[in-house]
This record gives sequence, C-alpha cells and structure tokens, in this order.
Amino acid sequence: MFVCLSRPLGHLVCKLLSLELQEELSRTGQSREVLELGQVLDTGKRKRHIPYSVSETRLEEALENLCERILDYSVHAERKGSLRYAKGESQTMAVLKGLVEKGVKVDLGIPLELWDEPSVEVTFLKKQCEMMLEESEDIVEDWYFHHQEQPLQHFLCEGHVLPATETACLQETWTGKEITDGQEKTEGEEDQNQEEVEEEEMTNTPGHPKHDPEDL
Repeated sequence: MFVCLSRPLGHLVCKLLSLELQEELSRTGQSREVLELGQVLDTGKRKRHIPYSVSETRLEEALENLCERILDYSVHAERKGSLRYAKGESQTMAVLKGLVEKGVKVDLGIPLELWDEPSVEVTFLKKQCEMMLEESEDIVEDWYFHHQEQPLQHFLCEGHVLPATETACLQETWTGKEITDGQEKTEGEEDQNQEEVEEEEMTNTPGHPKHDPEDL
C-alpha cells in the first residue's frame, strides 16, 4: 500500500492533486502540435515525430508547478468535508469585506491587505501535495501512458493511494447547496444568513470582534 496513507489529509490532497492535473491535461489535450525528437546523426537516423498530445513533454509541463495551484484555494468554513476547500472567495470572507466597506471595524489579527493571502491551512495542503506528487510520480506516469481510459482520481487515489475507508470525499461535489442539520440551503440563503449573523455579532459584541483567519 502507498506510503501516503498515514499522512494527514491524504484523501483531500490526492483529490485536489488529481483534479488539478486532470484539468491541466484536458486544457492541452486538443493540441495538434507535433514534436521532433532526437538528432540526425551521421548514420542517417531520422528524428522521431510525436504528437504533443501523447508526449512525455505534455505531462512534464502539466506537472510543473502543479501544486502551486493549490494556493488558489480558500477555506470555505460554511461548507463541509472536502468541499471546505475550493477556489474563490469564501462566503464568510465576502461578508467580512462587506462589513469593512460599510465602515465596520473587523479585526482578524492580520492587516487587511493580507486577507487574500493563502492561509496556513492551504499552504500546508500545498506542501503535502508536493510530497505526494514526488512519491506517486511513477504511478502518474503509468496512468498517463497506459490507463487514461480511467479517471486519474480513480486510478491514483482509489487504486494506489487511499484505503477504501478514505475514498468517500472523492465523491463530494459542490452543487450550490449546503446540507446543514438535515436542511438544504441555497448559496444565496447562506449569504443572507451569514450576513445576518455577522452583523448581529458586530452589534452585540463590545470592542472589535476577532475572527480566526484559519476558519475563513
């Protein structure tokens, strides 16, 4: 079994890694470019012509700085499970910025200009991604050259990295609704409810409210 099983958040890291790599490969998969490999030697050996879409070069370029893309994610505290981590601004952060624009003082313990910087939690995920990618490089290459009929997430995460007990998060997808206490809330309803909570908190709490940046 794969060495990453004991790593914290291994299931989440594998999910994000495979999603990002699959997305990048999908972006370059329609290229009609043909690469010329090798050199013309005195023996008369000709260069090989290989479509970029099936070349090792395409995989190498997709893997380059792959884990840097994890830093584009934010912690969406209003969501559950692996859905807490997604690209874009969280609803909580949007509400807090709205309060600042209205003149309300909000103290998160960090300067306002740093609010959009990757959190410690996301930075940790990026480091875990780099470690997992280094350890699973051969598996990724095997999938790329021989098993692309399978989704990478299935081949890598379910087939090599995770035990069956840790694969549930791979099926979680954001549909615009959050299930809380047995009730479904649309994203718009969440925005409204979150804003009401934050404004009430600002009104009833003396002094400057403090928020944990890790929960935004």
